[in-house]
Amino acid sequence: MSNDSQGIESDHEGGLRWAYVLDGARAGERLGWDEVRSWNTTKGRVWIHLDRGAEDAQAWLRTGSGVDAALCEALLAEETRPRHFVAEGGLLLILRAVNLNPGAEPDDMIAVRIWAEERRVISLRQRRLRSTYDAADEIERGRGPRDVPNLLIRLLDGISQRMEPVLENLELLNDGLEEGVTTRPPREVRQELAEVRRQLIALRRYLAPQRLALASLAAEQQLPWLTSDQRLHLREYADRTARQVEELELLREQAAVTKDELANHVAEQLNARMYLLAIVTTVFLPLGLLTGLLGINVGGMPGAQDPRAFWLVCGILAAVGGAIAALLRWLRWY
Repeated sequence: MSNDSQGIESDHEGGLRWAYVLDGARAGERLGWDEVRSWNTTKGRVWIHLDRGAEDAQAWLRTGSGVDAALCEALLAEETRPRHFVAEGGLLLILRAVNLNPGAEPDDMIAVRIWAEERRVISLRQRRLRSTYDAADEIERGRGPRDVPNLLIRLLDGISQRMEPVLENLELLNDGLEEGVTTRPPREVRQELAEVRRQLIALRRYLAPQRLALASLAAEQQLPWLTSDQRLHLREYADRTARQVEELELLREQAAVTKDELANHVAEQLNARMYLLAIVTTVFLPLGLLTGLLGINVGGMPGAQDPRAFWLVCGILAAVGGAIAALLRWLRWY
């Protein structure tokens, strides 16, 4: 978290993380709870960002925001999936973004909950999301969006941009594992490959429906406050998300191929070792039979009293072993 983000976060009031006026002479001005509660459409466009888990934020959303009760419950739901819904001239938009907080896994995706009207945006967070802090920082500096659609586009841009490095990192990991199949211990490769595949599955779980939600939003005709240019931007983010999903599919297929190659490599190593053992067994089995025969404890064993018999037997065994090895070589068994 940057120092600017920490400053934005440091003076929040209860469940109100921040609220900014987006347009007019007061653009970039920060509002408190009293001003949020007394806000109306004549006072300009506003962005209200709440802590979803705070009781005062939940109470205001249900009783003081004017948002329909069913929509409030959708915004406050524990489990969400990416989707959009248009009602009463407003937009309910639920998305997922990669988790780049310290100590977190990127595939532990953060829910982004937004209710957008022509002159107001209400967003809710459970965990810190860098894209919202970037937008707030730009507003603080006077370079932020000045209306609701451009704020949505700015948030979508931040979410989309931060997905790219995660996919690039997974691609590098995938390539490294593919190259390491024959050069690294199979157990290490197997463990890292399983982790990569888990991340790919978790990311695709949310990005696939998010692609559909953004594509449907870009084609939405029930929001008159969206201009044709802004719809083009939304369509661009829908296309970018579609490309990211396709890249996830490609990486998943690549990981599956790497898994098959690893299994084949391990099987080849096992087969080579078993084949070597079979060759050794084939060579020494007749020798074991001869030595076992000579070791029986019965009378009449030839050479039992001859001091040269031991070396003679060793020579015969060496000759038999060499002959068997030569025969196997001639048969191209090895």
